[in-house]
Amino acid sequence: MRFQAELKYIELPKWGKYLRGQWEEQFAAHLSPKKKKEIYLQSYLWHLCSYEETAFLSGEAAVAAFEKQPKEKCTIFFELHDDAYLIENAVNLQAADLLLASGEDVYVMDWSGQWTFMNTHEKNLGPYFIERKKNP
Repeated sequence: MRFQAELKYIELPKWGKYLRGQWEEQFAAHLSPKKKKEIYLQSYLWHLCSYEETAFLSGEAAVAAFEKQPKEKCTIFFELHDDAYLIENAVNLQAADLLLASGEDVYVMDWSGQWTFMNTHEKNLGPYFIERKKNP
């Protein structure tokens, strides 16, 4: 993944599995194991949105919400591989940076787990934005 030159990041090799687990704890803890299985959450975390199991924004509204976030420290990780990045001063991170990762499911989660932005590999689904304070 390529980032803007002014964006400073640290590569976190093999952190993807850990971060996906953290994401699930932060945003899908309200679902039972049975419900998680029913919506195939183990395959794609963004199914939480596509199956409408949480409050979320999608499309341009998701991009706008992400752009408005005061982005300090956040992580970027992927669905299908364990590459991950820590962005320590993410103020310049924009949705356009993430939307370029076409063909991949990419997730951004702020360090404290209060919000997440997801871009899916599906052209007609997403991007999605979830804010924890608007969810159970």
